Amino acid sequence: MHGAVPGSSSSVSSQSARTKVTRKRKYVEDRHADEEINERRLSIRQSEGSFKYKDIVVKKYSNYTQIWLASNTSFKNALNPQVFSELTSALTSAKFDSSKVIMLSGSGSIFCSGIDLKFLMESPQGPDKKNAASVMVEAMKGFLKLLASFPKPVVAAVNGPAVGLGTTLLPLCDVVYASDKATFYCPYTVLGQTPEGAASYMMPQLIGLPMANEMLLCGRKLTAIEAYQTGLVSQVFFSTSMMQEVIPRVQYMASQSSKAMEASKLLIRNQYRYKLNSVIDTECRLLCEHWSTSDCKKSMKTYLDQEQEYFY
Repeated sequence: MHGAVPGSSSSVSSQSARTKVTRKRKYVEDRHADEEINERRLSIRQSEGSFKYKDIVVKKYSNYTQIWLASNTSFKNALNPQVFSELTSALTSAKFDSSKVIMLSGSGSIFCSGIDLKFLMESPQGPDKKNAASVMVEAMKGFLKLLASFPKPVVAAVNGPAVGLGTTLLPLCDVVYASDKATFYCPYTVLGQTPEGAASYMMPQLIGLPMANEMLLCGRKLTAIEAYQTGLVSQVFFSTSMMQEVIPRVQYMASQSSKAMEASKLLIRNQYRYKLNSVIDTECRLLCEHWSTSDCKKSMKTYLDQEQEYFY
């Protein structure tokens, strides 16, 4: 008689061997499935900046997210409704993913050249001109309120000139590093407009009323060292090695307890939180009014003609 007798030791051994083979096959299949899922997730995370966004670059790592301004605007890294929309989308994504820290920087030699003035200027006069201002204000307001209430630490790496909103958004970040080539400039009175980015409240709180008045009313431009001395910037690094200094610091922060960092940030920021929403609303309403005037448009044109070489 060929074959094993049911219940015999030979039959048990054969059945056990088949069970082991089945389990091993299932383990291999599960592992391949997990690897495929992980590869797909990694591919999605790596391609997010390349395919989802046009004017920013997003790089996601295990515990932190990098967001780079790279707007396709007349002036490098300027901010318009499209850029605000992409920044808001990227921050919202980082708010709910595994990132513990967000780093914001600019591509090339400019951190941010502020609001895209040509977006406001190139619209026709009349109702359409006012509509351009309204569209800009609404997009900016959404971004600023999200940044002001963002629960995770935000690190700004100012790699070059920061103009207008490029400067005034910095107090809404938690740590600000700057290149020694960075400058900080708020030419609001030159442009015939009022401050933005909650600057009318946060700048006096952060750097003191006298310096805030010099920057917001007189258009004083600060060097990186001056910004450090006033408290606008945490540390200053040589431009040639800035990211080699910043990235390890961001990685170190990202290795810490996310719950502790978020709870600490809430304690630190809580005193400003509700006031900021009101300030942002008021500033945006005034900006919409000023941006819609012919006098402001003339001031913008003069400014752009004078500063053109600085930003290209």
